[in-house]
Amino acid sequence: MPIATVNPANGETLKTYEPMDEDELERRLELAEATFRTYRATSFADRARLLKRAADLLDEDREEIGRVMTTEMGKPVTQARAEAAKCAKAMRWYAERAEGLLADEEPPEADVRDSGAARVRVRYRPLGPVLAVMPWNFPLWQVIRFAAPALMAGNVGLLKHASNVPQTALYLEDLFHRAGFPEGCFQTLLIGSGAVDDILRDERVKAATLTGSEPAGRAVASTAGQMIKKTVLELGGSDPYVVMPSADVDRAAEVAVTARVQNNGQSCIAAKRFIVHTDVYDAFAEKFVAGMRALRIGDPLAEDTEIGPLASERGRTDLEELVDDARRSGAEVLCGGQRPDGPGWYYPPTVLSGITREMRIHREEAFGPVATLYRADDLDEAVLIANDTPFGLSSNVWTRDGNEVERFARDLEAGSVYVNGMTASHPAFPFGGVKRSGYGRELSGHGIREFCNITTVWQGA
Repeated sequence: MPIATVNPANGETLKTYEPMDEDELERRLELAEATFRTYRATSFADRARLLKRAADLLDEDREEIGRVMTTEMGKPVTQARAEAAKCAKAMRWYAERAEGLLADEEPPEADVRDSGAARVRVRYRPLGPVLAVMPWNFPLWQVIRFAAPALMAGNVGLLKHASNVPQTALYLEDLFHRAGFPEGCFQTLLIGSGAVDDILRDERVKAATLTGSEPAGRAVASTAGQMIKKTVLELGGSDPYVVMPSADVDRAAEVAVTARVQNNGQSCIAAKRFIVHTDVYDAFAEKFVAGMRALRIGDPLAEDTEIGPLASERGRTDLEELVDDARRSGAEVLCGGQRPDGPGWYYPPTVLSGITREMRIHREEAFGPVATLYRADDLDEAVLIANDTPFGLSSNVWTRDGNEVERFARDLEAGSVYVNGMTASHPAFPFGGVKRSGYGRELSGHGIREFCNITTVWQGA
């Protein structure tokens, strides 16, 4: 895949870039290692000052970088600006809290005495250069939620971004440079996916984080395992959205539309499978389908557009194949289901019902504005359907019954359970999944400690 900006609204190639050659990659790896030796010793106060400056610059650039993101991957520009604002918020969150999150810990005195020590401390130390392999769907946020905690912990970053968002990738390197971070603290590597394996095998690279497809995660995890290197993986999801009889059905249906089509439906944490109790199924389905039909599709740079194009022609084809397979196998198309005429990689908001386990869309992630409706007779069946997926990233539950809340919180196989609201990542809360959605956590204190050497310092009398 070429490294290029291709406008998904019309298919026009706007900019192309040559991949970095081996000499340039070597220079950058050497620089990352050298920078880490000194940057690791900087104070939290100095790192925080730099990260807050980067947040301020991002706020100033919000309009410009928002348009760049929209032009590269098609999200509505209003959502692109909101993504930039969210990134600045997360940077300030870590700048203000990292020192406390990574403060030395002292075990209970009784345990210290039992060990024969006068003092014991648990200290969090940075690992070194960390390789980040990132996707196009949230081209700023996916990177910042790694970079902010990694830089505050004293690590340095090497970014291999998706090949269709090169301008955003280069902007990120420039952002940290303009903020005053030492050269080599954060570098963008304009390389193809085939170069990742060699970089991960390089001894100077100490760990890796990847957000992306399951095959990409397997490849990175395999190499990292051979090299005995730490990894964090977030590999997508097919999140359930469960609606029970006690729910506010009108509100649940309204939020369900946003939960499914945020980012043109190209979000790992978007609700994708809507599992509705039979007592409220018809009422929910009617309101949900009406909401999906009413969405405004158009130019993603227009302020009133709610659905823009998918990021790539291949992505649209993959989505069409899932819908066509379901239709051939007996699913009912309640709205959408046909690509529109005209330029660009658009696909309409689509709702399917009558889903069976034999259909591909039951097992595979639909990465676009396509929702599947399931009917459940009771809570047990709702849990069974929700967990009948290889993924386990997040989940959504609508109920006013406290006992049901506890049951779903206990039994849903997911990294998050959102009750009476849609899944949304926040810097204060850990984010990640189970099963084939990956392992490890980003954000919060858990995320910043993922790429730290947790060191026990034992001192005798």
